[in-house]
Amino acid sequence: MAMLRASSAWTRRQFLVRSTSSFALASLGTLATPYLSRAADRPQIAGGIQSGDICDGSAMVWARADRAARMQVECSTVESFRSIIASASRDALPDTDFTSKLQLDDLPPGQDIFYRVRFDDIATGLCGESRVGHFRTAPEAGRSISFVWSGDVAGQGWGIDVARGGYRSYRTMLDNRPDFFIHSGDHIYADCTIPSEQRLPNGETWRNLVTEEKAEVAHTLAQFRGNYKYNHLDEHFRAFHADVPMFAQWDDHEVSNDWSPTGTFDDAGHEDDGTPRLVARARRAFFDFMPIRDIGARQGRVYRKIAYGPLLDVFMIDMRSYRDDSWNKGDDKRGWILGAEQLAWLKRELAASRATWKVIAADLPIGLISLDAVALGDGLPDRREHEIADLLSAIKRAGVRNVVWLTADMHYTAAHYYDPNRAQFQDFEPFWEFVSGPLHAGSWGPGELDNTFGPVAMYQNGCSAAQGENLAPCFGLQFFGRVDIDGRDGVMTVTLKDVDNRDLWSVDIVPQPQLRPAVVAQHS
Repeated sequence: MAMLRASSAWTRRQFLVRSTSSFALASLGTLATPYLSRAADRPQIAGGIQSGDICDGSAMVWARADRAARMQVECSTVESFRSIIASASRDALPDTDFTSKLQLDDLPPGQDIFYRVRFDDIATGLCGESRVGHFRTAPEAGRSISFVWSGDVAGQGWGIDVARGGYRSYRTMLDNRPDFFIHSGDHIYADCTIPSEQRLPNGETWRNLVTEEKAEVAHTLAQFRGNYKYNHLDEHFRAFHADVPMFAQWDDHEVSNDWSPTGTFDDAGHEDDGTPRLVARARRAFFDFMPIRDIGARQGRVYRKIAYGPLLDVFMIDMRSYRDDSWNKGDDKRGWILGAEQLAWLKRELAASRATWKVIAADLPIGLISLDAVALGDGLPDRREHEIADLLSAIKRAGVRNVVWLTADMHYTAAHYYDPNRAQFQDFEPFWEFVSGPLHAGSWGPGELDNTFGPVAMYQNGCSAAQGENLAPCFGLQFFGRVDIDGRDGVMTVTLKDVDNRDLWSVDIVPQPQLRPAVVAQHS
């Protein structure tokens, strides 16, 4: 993706000249061929608009056209757009399935930014209808921050049932007015089809919107892209993403259940670099449809740091792309889930961070027993746990304070406090890990914790034994988390919430230059 730098020096006169020229071109085209004035003949925005990776005065903006067209983006600090502070354009072409994204730079800090997106016909200049979105840039100092996180959308065949409210969790999160949203992965379930109907335990019928691309497990690039397009059919999804920027990471269902970088996933073979073509297609679709910035020369890199002012650095990590393929078992006692390069990067960036809070956004928890994740069961570190032990020890040695882990994946919500006094491996400082999801997928019951790093479940909520597993979204066990950081004293409040916006549990954590973050209060 080419990075486009938006000018912040546009004068009102320049904008008026530009706007007049565009109008004249569109008018000329209309006079020459009157039928072009029909709305159907103008480029349209297909689906919603998105922003993301808000960082140090810059932001990514994304949209998709219904044909080859040129995306025009204008930004203003006022909703009326009476003054334009940034402007940029980029083509949306068939190679990216008519998606387009660009980076806006030199935006003022701590400011509400309204952005206006439209598509122009490349040949005629005929303008399509504009759509307005919003984000807030990272603050310089002294302002409180609020954000939400969750993951797992359209899983287990639970798609958009319009009669049951569609993706209701997105509307609930929007009602919280967060500064941004961390999506912890499983944006799609490429390995799960969306049937027209599913039977509910109470005898009722769940009825999905269906599309051709979601009728089969994804193997082609078009099918992977179709999974992302499906989410844009939901009105709550579109409204949320137009108003709240997203920090996106990925997990297994962006490709296939429990995938690892090596091994054969289908009969499509491998790329020249050894990457399975199934993974390559999935990665391409992910980058086509996510408002994620180009992080550098390494194609497909998802892990990155997002600096959101002096109070917060967010470390988006990737626990899929660099893992071993052994299902976290074997006789050699070694394993990896971050990979040497990413682990070195994370240790280095955490040590260099001067933000009050360091949030590690992980796509998997580290203390819940799972052959697909990190924890193996009670005992000293083994296999993938060695990398986590190395990281935790490095954090302690570097004197890094106020580290909090956020994740989803497990399809229930929980708060875990990691205490070295309870752990088999003790060379680390205590920390919190919070789990919350799904947004719109089947729900499960709480999992089992091991004692390697000494986690204690301070709160957990999911399906009961009587309810069973894979409970449909309409039964209310859909979860997200909210984080508030007070701009005056830096206190972080983490609240676990459900689809009906109920506060289930919360904790206040005070940042202090001490070894152990102080817990002020817990609330049931």
